[in-house]
Amino acid sequence: MSIARLETDSDPRHAVAPAIDPAHIAPDRRRGRGSETSRTGRYEPLEKIPVDDGWDSLEELPELRTEVQVERPRKILTTNDSPDIGFAQSINPYRGCEHGCAYCFARPTHAYMGLSPGLDFETRLFAKPDAARLLERELSKPGYKVETIAIGTNTDPYQPIEKRYRIMREILEVLSRANHPVGILTKNALVTRDIDLLAPMAERGLVKVGLSVTTLDRKLARAMEPRASTPAKRLEALRLLSAAGIPTFAMTAPIIPALNEPEMERILDAAAAQGVKDAGYVLLRLTQEVAELFKEFLLRHYPDRYAHVLSLIRSMRGGKDYDSSWGQRMSGNGPYAWQIGRRFEIAAKRLGLNTVRTELRTDLFRPPLQPAQMSLF
Repeated sequence: MSIARLETDSDPRHAVAPAIDPAHIAPDRRRGRGSETSRTGRYEPLEKIPVDDGWDSLEELPELRTEVQVERPRKILTTNDSPDIGFAQSINPYRGCEHGCAYCFARPTHAYMGLSPGLDFETRLFAKPDAARLLERELSKPGYKVETIAIGTNTDPYQPIEKRYRIMREILEVLSRANHPVGILTKNALVTRDIDLLAPMAERGLVKVGLSVTTLDRKLARAMEPRASTPAKRLEALRLLSAAGIPTFAMTAPIIPALNEPEMERILDAAAAQGVKDAGYVLLRLTQEVAELFKEFLLRHYPDRYAHVLSLIRSMRGGKDYDSSWGQRMSGNGPYAWQIGRRFEIAAKRLGLNTVRTELRTDLFRPPLQPAQMSLF
């Protein structure tokens, strides 16, 4: 099921009947993907629409495959001063994400590349193989101020293409040599590949690793996060990381009312059983194109819950699909948002989570040596 415009009224109960979207991609071509459309990016002056020429030519198109293009940025560290984000600098080894999560708030960034936040975001990816070299150079700059670097805050550093490109591992090698603190968030069990690097860093108080566990329901996870690790694999990754002495945390994110929200306490129970000591949550954020893409997902997989889910979302977003106000965009407002927050706090307290904040060390940092430099020893 695909739609050109989901609704014309702000009340989801008045949603119009689905119509064929001209950007719709046939199911056989997009098997295993999170989106079903490939609408042109919002900055493009022209919209590309596939049209059958009468010879059933659209049926002859091949299955969508993941394409990776090399990107050569001039710098790799990104800074922000957002008051409701707990980090000041971050690294994104990749642009786009093969996991294909239906709710991903990073999807709109693909429009900056002239690409669709829908299927292009999951199939036309950008890798930054110079990331480690750029990081080494930036950490060596005079006056560099040491602060924890967050990785995985936009697209996933351990998405499937990391097996081939190993950019995240190279970044960790630089950070380890420099004794630089890092916080990692992922949905992929591939993070356990790097335990040999992460465990020694943890001994020096330089790393913490989080996994986003959105649901324990394999069917929901398969539909909503088609190429991310299964819930069981993510929990197993948390167990292995914790057993290796690496501080771990679980993110029940995003919380989607009437979809995965009823599981919140069970997810926290399961995470705590793996040795997790910290946890957090973020309310679903329907930014820009994500709103239409997520509605498509609901109509395709959970049409009976479509109106109810949207009604609850809007009750926590001031009657809109999304409210970007500082202090509210992550947790929402109103009675239902308050109830979710209190449920999370009660469950976390019962499980002994978030009792001690994990502070990473910055005093061990040593700038990487550059080729022109010589060590005194």
